[in-house]
Parts: sequence; structure tokens; C-alpha cells
Amino acid sequence: MATTVAWSDVEVGDALPSITARLQRVNLVMYAGASGDFNPIHWNETFAKAVGLPDVIAHGMLTMATAGRVVTDWVGDPGAVLEYGVRFTRPVVVPNDDQGATVEISGVVGEKRDDGTVRVDLTAVYDGATVLGKAQAVVRLA
Repeated sequence: MATTVAWSDVEVGDALPSITARLQRVNLVMYAGASGDFNPIHWNETFAKAVGLPDVIAHGMLTMATAGRVVTDWVGDPGAVLEYGVRFTRPVVVPNDDQGATVEISGVVGEKRDDGTVRVDLTAVYDGATVLGKAQAVVRLA
């Protein structure tokens, strides 16, 4: 799949289409099965609270992957993502209800490089607070 975004058409400050992601407990179970991360803080409310958490929390890597969708949806080709990194700053608490946790994710072109790549700066907000710090992806454009 080729990228659908041309480097020549992109400018620093351009906003990527944002997404609203809802994480529910079922998503945590599915991610645990796929990743092998069965830490009880991600599925056992009693355990999570016993270790000082407010409730079950989403896997950090699940939150990171969900935020990365803004970039892959925009560029059209996940293979165009050359680098992607974040710092985990706050947990996403996932209540045991039909709503789950809502994470608002946005991105902006932070740098346009002469080699046909751009750096995308991502923001992921849950419950009014940023949950990923220094979330950046480097993407090769057409």
C-alpha cells in the first residue's frame, strides 16, 4: 500500500484528522491475549486497587498503538512509519461499564525534513489530562 499523502502538500502545523478511541475491558482482555501481558492491573479490579491504582488500567502499549492510528490512518500505509516513540505519563483508567475510557487523539506535523519525511507530534488526552508525553512519529511521504 502506498502513502496517500504527498510530502510536497504538507506543511509544518498541518493537523491530522483526530480520533476518539473508546477502550473497554474487553479490549484489555483481547490485548492481553495478543501480547501475552496478563498483569492483573489490567484485568483485576481488586488487585489494581490493592497496589494503589484507582481501578484497572489500560496497557501502556495498547494506548500507544491506539494513538498511532492517527498517523497510520493519515498516511494510508503503516509501513511508511519509520519511527514511533512515546513516554507514558498517566494511566488510562478503564471502568467496568458499557462506556469504558475515552481517549482523544490528535496529531500535527511538527517538522518537515528535506529527506521526504515528516515528524508528527501526537497528543492523547484522557479525562482532561495528557497520557502520552513526547509522542512522535517519523513518516516517509510520497
